[in-house]
Amino acid sequence: MSTEQSRRTPPTLEEVAAAAGVSRSTVSRVVNGSSRVSPEVLASVTAAIDDLRYIPNRAARSLANRQTMAIALVVPEETTRFFGDPYFASIVHGITRVLEPSDYVLTLQLASPSGPSEKTVRYLLGGNVDGALVVSHHSGDEFLSRLSNSMPVVFGGRPLGNQRDRYFVDVDNVAAAAMGTRYLIDLGRTRIASISGAPDMPAGIDRADGWLRSMKEAGLATDLLAHGDFSMASGARCMRELLDRAPDLDAVFVASDLMAAGAVSVLRERRRTIPADVAVVGFDDSPAATSGEVELTTVHQPSVEMGEAMAHMLLGLLRGEEQERVNIMQTRMVVRASA
Repeated sequence: MSTEQSRRTPPTLEEVAAAAGVSRSTVSRVVNGSSRVSPEVLASVTAAIDDLRYIPNRAARSLANRQTMAIALVVPEETTRFFGDPYFASIVHGITRVLEPSDYVLTLQLASPSGPSEKTVRYLLGGNVDGALVVSHHSGDEFLSRLSNSMPVVFGGRPLGNQRDRYFVDVDNVAAAAMGTRYLIDLGRTRIASISGAPDMPAGIDRADGWLRSMKEAGLATDLLAHGDFSMASGARCMRELLDRAPDLDAVFVASDLMAAGAVSVLRERRRTIPADVAVVGFDDSPAATSGEVELTTVHQPSVEMGEAMAHMLLGLLRGEEQERVNIMQTRMVVRASA
């Protein structure tokens, strides 16, 4: 290959369009992650981009559009929780799968559960990102609730407070937890405890409410409720507390698989047979449900698909397209050895 050929200028958008047999604007829509292209056109353009090794000129587009082409993923959790909970890995996997073909980059901002630091606030409001995805919302995150006044924001899980102007993707946590609890009731269990999530988080509140609803409908006692924080350690702590209070409990509905794994370790420590002595139902259907000695019966929520839906919703908002404000996705029971 000659020196001139090896120093060939990078391929242009027009060359990609010609190779794919589509218009320049169609290639632009694909690069920007638009949903307004058919699967066939998407495949053709993607193949042309790969063949030509086309790299979008992000800097030039930023100057032309007055956009940063960056999206913030804001997670108000401690570092150990974010990297230790498979739920977050699934959500991020879904988000990145949608953003990868677009020209947007994702920046991670870990914040305190009580609210972001001044540095994070300055970054988010300083014109560094075009929009934000917020996962794991706490009641103290008043700034994150107001962030949508400054830029497009999509929440993973319903935000607390006024939801009229909020965009979010979630499951019906009350109905899902009620379903998981009814499953235990239908097995004939009568002394059913629950380990809920953090009481300052919508998922923790709603899953406790779902357990309470089914227990009341069945005329069963609702005194065995303990509050965890979605970590394995808190699941173990709550299980010890519940067994000390009620040695006769015969089932437990747990608001996350990670907490359920902690609960199972304590039940085995106390020599309780699962599920003969105590049946266990978790929530998430995450890798934590199948990685322990006892595979968990659990409520499946489509975490990867939820991340994808969040990213699609935000990209639509950034393109100025009308979006449904709320996307509630389906859950289902997955039956395994623990119940």
